[in-house]
Amino acid sequence: MKPARHLCPLLCLLLLGLACATADADIEEEENVLVLKAANFDRALELYPNLLVEFYAPWCGHCKALAPEYAKAAAKLKSENSDIRMAKVDATEESELAQQFGVRGYPTIKFFKNGDKSSPKEYTAGREAEDMLNWLKKRTGPAASTLADVAAAEELVDSNEVAVIGFFKDAESDAAKQFLLAAESIDDIPFGISSSSDVFTKYKLSKDGVALFKKFDEGRNNFDGEITKENLLNFIKANQLPLVIEFTEQTAPKIFGGEIKTHILLFLPKSVTDYQGKLDNFKSAAESFKGKILFIFIDSDHSDNQRILEFFGLKKEECPAIRLITLEEEMTKYKPESDELTPENIKDFCTKFLEGKVKPHLMSQEIPDDWDKQSVKVLVGKNFEEVAFDENKNVFVEFYAPWCGHCKQLAPIWDKLGETYKDHENIVIAKMDSTANEVEAVKVHSFPTLKFFPAGPGRTVVDYNGERTLEGFKKFLESGGKDGGVDEDDLEDIEDAETDLGEEEGAQTPKDEL
Repeated sequence: MKPARHLCPLLCLLLLGLACATADADIEEEENVLVLKAANFDRALELYPNLLVEFYAPWCGHCKALAPEYAKAAAKLKSENSDIRMAKVDATEESELAQQFGVRGYPTIKFFKNGDKSSPKEYTAGREAEDMLNWLKKRTGPAASTLADVAAAEELVDSNEVAVIGFFKDAESDAAKQFLLAAESIDDIPFGISSSSDVFTKYKLSKDGVALFKKFDEGRNNFDGEITKENLLNFIKANQLPLVIEFTEQTAPKIFGGEIKTHILLFLPKSVTDYQGKLDNFKSAAESFKGKILFIFIDSDHSDNQRILEFFGLKKEECPAIRLITLEEEMTKYKPESDELTPENIKDFCTKFLEGKVKPHLMSQEIPDDWDKQSVKVLVGKNFEEVAFDENKNVFVEFYAPWCGHCKQLAPIWDKLGETYKDHENIVIAKMDSTANEVEAVKVHSFPTLKFFPAGPGRTVVDYNGERTLEGFKKFLESGGKDGGVDEDDLEDIEDAETDLGEEEGAQTPKDEL
């Protein structure tokens, strides 16, 4: 019986190996992307300690656009035998996983490092394969790779759209340390550092310095000034994007996630006569505002961009056209006085804006002749103030978008509410199409937004956050805006009910949606 006893440990090892192989086989792959479910998620984190996971919905247009780039990055990592892998979860099927990791929109991408699922990092870079690879390498490796020779430096420059190299004869100098601090602060651009004399010679540097290399515009920018983290970040911010960048699904994260929050948009149909000439005029003007205003052009003929035109109150036949927007805490739009898109006019408009000499452009439709004839009053920009802030009326307003599914669901309830109070002496039920009308008093970030303007002196605004039912609305109005309401001054981080996962076309503005 001794041989049998000796075989027992071997048999156990074989069975354990078989069990592991079976567990591994449970994790399917599609185009080099791991397909995860609740049943195999923890096992995947054990096998692949550095894991980027996309939570998606099969019907989501943004997810479909991301898929080929995501697969391309996954294939690259796998071919390199990297310890980083990429995975995806169908959040509509695995709703518990989506809820566990705070998924509230699609796609949501999170990075799990060292198998830790307690605090995954939100993916914050662009939606092209190169962006994902650079971000992942920065998250798992050194902030700047050491470039020992010219071949290593050339590889970094040639294989990336944008790359930054620090040239330091002493890699322990204070300037080199400041460079590394800057490198740690930027996730989506690869950094290299070199002390090699051959590398200095190759890139024509005789002393310590920093250069940004890019495959567009002038091709290279040399940093000039005191090497500090802050100065380097400002230098990179000003030079990492093209002078003029086209708005697309892939570039949107770079546009909205960048440091420059003032954007000038050229709505330019690619079919227009002298398309290139108009684009060149725009680019010529951009040179004077590098690092201050981001110049973006949008193909106004493209079907995917129609919502953005609508957001700015533009029709396709009105393009080419220019608008400017600030994306700080509140979004504010500006319109040039002249429709002539010469470099001089564009420069003049931008200069006046920076000097504070341009007033915000608020869209408004004309007041309909029958705006007050129905039980729900129709408000536009031009009559909003006098109706909403009437000291003798309690006014309850729905700010909606015609395309919003949640608004369409609310419409019959809102009409019944209007019928309920149509003969009330001081309660007014109203609605305003916020895609075509804007007012200074209310900034709308999602649809529908419901606000109450109580009677009396002052300009009090109360947000409604109760149930969206007829009974809920009636209780709110009968309580004078107390039951279900929050004073706008006290409103902090209240999640809008419409940003649930059940509808791709959610209730957000185009900027928020992207």
